[in-house]
Amino acid sequence: MTDPPKAWDAELVGKWLERRLAAARHDQAAADRRGYEARDDYDKAAAEEWVCRALQSPDCTREQAALARRIKELIGQDDYRATGIYDDIRFERHVRGHLRKLAKMTKANEGFEKTLRYQ
Repeated sequence: MTDPPKAWDAELVGKWLERRLAAARHDQAAADRRGYEARDDYDKAAAEEWVCRALQSPDCTREQAALARRIKELIGQDDYRATGIYDDIRFERHVRGHLRKLAKMTKANEGFEKTLRYQ
């Protein structure tokens, strides 16, 4: 027996992006306080913040296909501009990793209900 596919919930996706954005900001602040050894953690959190901010537009979260299209556009970009990061290459690798994760979540329409801070 297969379950019928879930309907796309744009409000839930928006809430998930907001919470991940807030968590990413918090993680950046924590990594900044830890100093030099936490530079990778800072870049990873900055990448997640960049991705969430780029996808927060209601136009792209309203429909599943629109979000998938926007993620595909972002993955196809050559570079990602951000200030205050430590390593551009590492930051871009983390951005692409977050985008791939979101692409899988969007395609399967699952995972957006997990709104806890740690994932």
